Amino acid sequence: MKILVINGPNLNFLGIREKEIYGKQDYQYLLELIGKKAEECGCQVEVFQSNHEGAIIDRIQDAYSDGTEGIVINPGAYTHYSYAIHDALASVTTMPKVEIHISDITKREDFRKVSVTAPACDKQIYGHGLEGYCMAMDEVIKLAGK
Repeated sequence: MKILVINGPNLNFLGIREKEIYGKQDYQYLLELIGKKAEECGCQVEVFQSNHEGAIIDRIQDAYSDGTEGIVINPGAYTHYSYAIHDALASVTTMPKVEIHISDITKREDFRKVSVTAPACDKQIYGHGLEGYCMAMDEVIKLAGK
């Protein structure tokens, strides 16, 4: 199975920004964690990170025809206001999509409690730290029936 993991703005700064919220592990650690999970599952995984909304939309659209069978996405701050990313996710109806957040967005600032992208996904996972990515990959595999 081919899974695309998309990380939005500032996730490349893991281990640098707000360690009390996002933890001390850096982005390279997250990449290694995802890579190990992919090996365990026998999946092919591509990780894409961008701080640019349009680049994220382009990658979602490319997933429609490049053999991607499921998407794990952490839209970062775009979660709360990017109807354009919502629409891109809603357009790729041929694959399961799981939204992931490292922190528990329901216990943070009011604006973080609302996700405009989650309705275009099959499931949302939050509050499990970086391990949430592994949970999201498992969920994509399950939803895809693989």
